[in-house]
Amino acid sequence: MDTSDTESTDQESDSMSNATVALEQMVDPVVTVADGAVTYANEAACEEFSLTGDEEEEATDATLEGRWATLRAEIDETTAGTVREVKLEDDGYDVRIHRDVDGATLIFQQTEDANSSTNDRAVKARAVNEAPVGVAISDPSLEDNPLVYVNDTYQDLSGYEFEDIVGRNCRVLQGPDSDPHAVEEMRAAIDDERPVTVELKNYRKDGTEFWNEVTIAPVYDGRGELTNYVGFQNDITARKEAEFEAERRTEELEYTLERVEGLIQDVTDVVAGSTTRSELEAAVCDRIVAESAYDGAWIGERNPETRTVDVRTAAGRSPDVPDELDGHPATKTLETAAVSIDTIGGSTRAAFPLFYNDIEYGVLTVRTGTERDITDRETVILSALARAVASGVNARETSRMLATDAVVAVDLELTDASAAPVAVSRATDCRLEYRRSVHRTGAKTSSLFTATGPSSDDSTDVSAAIAEATTALDGVDLSILVERDDECLVELSTEENVVTWLSERGVRTQAISAENGRARLTLEIPRSADVRSVIEAIEDRYDGTDVISFQHREPNGETRQEFAARLEEELTERQFASIQRAYLGGYFEWPRPATGEELAESLGVSRPTFHEHLRNAEAKLCRAFFGDD
Repeated sequence: MDTSDTESTDQESDSMSNATVALEQMVDPVVTVADGAVTYANEAACEEFSLTGDEEEEATDATLEGRWATLRAEIDETTAGTVREVKLEDDGYDVRIHRDVDGATLIFQQTEDANSSTNDRAVKARAVNEAPVGVAISDPSLEDNPLVYVNDTYQDLSGYEFEDIVGRNCRVLQGPDSDPHAVEEMRAAIDDERPVTVELKNYRKDGTEFWNEVTIAPVYDGRGELTNYVGFQNDITARKEAEFEAERRTEELEYTLERVEGLIQDVTDVVAGSTTRSELEAAVCDRIVAESAYDGAWIGERNPETRTVDVRTAAGRSPDVPDELDGHPATKTLETAAVSIDTIGGSTRAAFPLFYNDIEYGVLTVRTGTERDITDRETVILSALARAVASGVNARETSRMLATDAVVAVDLELTDASAAPVAVSRATDCRLEYRRSVHRTGAKTSSLFTATGPSSDDSTDVSAAIAEATTALDGVDLSILVERDDECLVELSTEENVVTWLSERGVRTQAISAENGRARLTLEIPRSADVRSVIEAIEDRYDGTDVISFQHREPNGETRQEFAARLEEELTERQFASIQRAYLGGYFEWPRPATGEELAESLGVSRPTFHEHLRNAEAKLCRAFFGDD
């Protein structure tokens, strides 16, 4: 016999041995018959039918307890290569006949009305076989401690059929990523004959990975001698993946918090400490690229004339600015006012809108050194930083508005009744002229208007008509402060003051005149601001906005606005309110249309207090005017 014949014979012998071992572990009686003789009986059959199992015995009704005549007839009627189910009446067994050319294998399966001891054994066997966890039994008396039994769940879990796995060591499930420490822990427990539970990565027959919780315990016979090991397998892949994801997120959060805590604080300090917009933007970009996660940061703004994004400042890696408004995250963000992220050329780029109070101040773009994803938490944090930057830019632009005459003067017309001057002029026959706004701590901002009504001999008619007409206006509080022959000074208070709304967006209101439900506004916007964005915000807020004209103005020394702003900084809130109310109320005219007592009452203070604030304000005004301050 050549070597190949020997190997073939050995393989056949191993296969037969494995099959025999499998049959021995079955709790159902199994008998093979050929030519009218019992050629094999497993342990359960020998016990049930009193067979020796050592040699062939004649198959008779006596040996098979009165069943052979029926079974022989059924075997004869069964085609080779098929299976027949036979129900034996009042016998306690049903029989499955597996017919082949040389004989047949008979598997006796308990029926529901079988005797209690046999039925108990069957119930226990079914419970083990149908258990929701994988169950395997090995025999340490055999070489390499092979498996001699596995239940259905084990087969489903591992992908191995009964015949494939029985006779092999359980290490067949291990693979390249199985934890060697867990493997060694199991081996040591088996050597010490003690139970153990480990978690390790295993591999199914088709090579797919799964996480297996394995419990192994020794089994002893009545004499206390080791007979088997029983193993329980539980697929914990979902739990392990959840644990790994939780660990990953925890590590990510810890890293993000550690890294971003300093970033947030430093950017906040930059926003608070920078004196100019350019200084603020440059410091923010420098601080961002100081983080190892980013190798580039830049701030840009759209150029509507060239349809490009102009870079205002940059740090780290040179910005890859798009030539056209298409495709780049910065472009998408400027178009949508939303965060945009993409990964191109080995790095991830993320753009964040710099918007404050609906005014566009550009876009902040950061770039990573790798194609790593920018996480949701990271996006939230960088978005918050972008909002802080936009707020800081707005504050500097608004401040610059108060100190510069390099502006774009814009005339526009409003017809939206949500603007109080429009609503009041529509409800009355009066013409309103804006004089000034009054800011009180802890209260709504009010605006003062001179109201001129139809000519009348009775001056009270103007104020009375206005007061009566505005009582029906929701959200508008109107107070008559001073009455004159043909006009009166009124104070308008609303939830949203149009002058304040514009001021928060870096716009200074120079004049407002309203008549017949139409208001003409003259505004000043810093030339450095995105004028188009400001106008678009006004158009979005107030329906029916009509832009009438634009006019550029250049600075020329200290402007009237600068002088007024400087003086206003010197005055306390009470001093400013007193001198403003005195001037607008005609207190400096003769004869006076309003007394000091009346003006004091309108401010909610006593007459002496009003005069004290007024005198202090007059003194500061004189010092400023005569250059003695």
